[in-house]
Amino acid sequence: MSKRDYYDVLGVPRDATKEQIKNAYRKLALQYHPDRNKSPDAEEKFKEISEAYAVLSDDEKRRQYDMFGHAGISGRYTQEDIFRGTDFDSIFRDLGFDFGFGGFDSIFDMFFGRGRERGRRARWESWDNRPIPGDDLRFDMEITLEQAFTGLKTEIGVPHARECNTCKGTGIEPGKQPTRCSQCGGTGQLQHVRESATTRFVQITTCPKCGGRGQIIEYPCHECKGSGRVHIKRKIAVDIPPGVDNGTRIRIKGEGEPGIRGGPPGDLYVVTHIKPHPLFQREGNDLLVDVPISFTQAALGARIEVPTINSKAELRIPPGTQSHTVFRLKGRGMPDISTGQRGDEFVRVIVRVPEKLTPRQRELLRQLAEEEKKSNKPGFD
Repeated sequence: MSKRDYYDVLGVPRDATKEQIKNAYRKLALQYHPDRNKSPDAEEKFKEISEAYAVLSDDEKRRQYDMFGHAGISGRYTQEDIFRGTDFDSIFRDLGFDFGFGGFDSIFDMFFGRGRERGRRARWESWDNRPIPGDDLRFDMEITLEQAFTGLKTEIGVPHARECNTCKGTGIEPGKQPTRCSQCGGTGQLQHVRESATTRFVQITTCPKCGGRGQIIEYPCHECKGSGRVHIKRKIAVDIPPGVDNGTRIRIKGEGEPGIRGGPPGDLYVVTHIKPHPLFQREGNDLLVDVPISFTQAALGARIEVPTINSKAELRIPPGTQSHTVFRLKGRGMPDISTGQRGDEFVRVIVRVPEKLTPRQRELLRQLAEEEKKSNKPGFD
């Protein structure tokens, strides 16, 4: 299953609290649970939101995901480990679903296709042999406002997992063979029956000895330590288009994690973050800049030079301009990422009162004050 960003899957911000994450999952689980939603894609959607919740509700898994994206999860946890310890039971009880056995096992069976309707062992073997698409990867990239204006061609180093060349992805030391698990007989699962006076519950759990694989690897590969993958850092060319903003996602097809058993690779998503600028504030495609002017420039009017994102421009200050008046420079903002059309620049003039005066300046201001008294009005009319 190709993986989207877990935060996007649940529709929560990256700084969401555990309670916000739980509430988002509860709402989506009610919408997509296959017992309630019979649409063809409901089960896959339910698997996706359940995996996102399992990772983001666990502090350590979430930390690994925030640092390394999907590579930090797939390289550290098995699929069973991702779900282990997640409190699904209380959520589904609140929603009114009763599986008849533990919520973890229900989710795990559903995720791996070992459901009640289709035959557990046959479905498990089918899943275990099918090609699996590689995970998508996320890379967060910080750039300057000027780079966001012009666009940028660069290379980035992305942590990446690839199939171990030594064991060819099996996780087994070359020349060795796995053995059938003695606890589950090679099925990868254990069945427990609980009976009471009126009910009979069958609980299917993953075999703790083999982790659901049905096989024991007694001689793990020395290169990958039995994981079947090794982690490297790859250089990937990235073309950042002009006009990107905070949170813009740039998809690089096929540069995610490699697939398993011939599955297609995932994609790489580069997410841009714009550094704070010393002069400009950005609002969409518009820019805002504060420019200081003197009292005399505001009172008498002037032509001043103001900065733009890629050059300078002349701005006319009319006589009698008040502090914090905003002027618009049309087409001097950021380019739109889709059309290339530029936004506007808004110049806010700030009238600065001089802190130090020469004797001549002080005398002239005294004369101005006398004129104000005579006209009984402050300043010029």
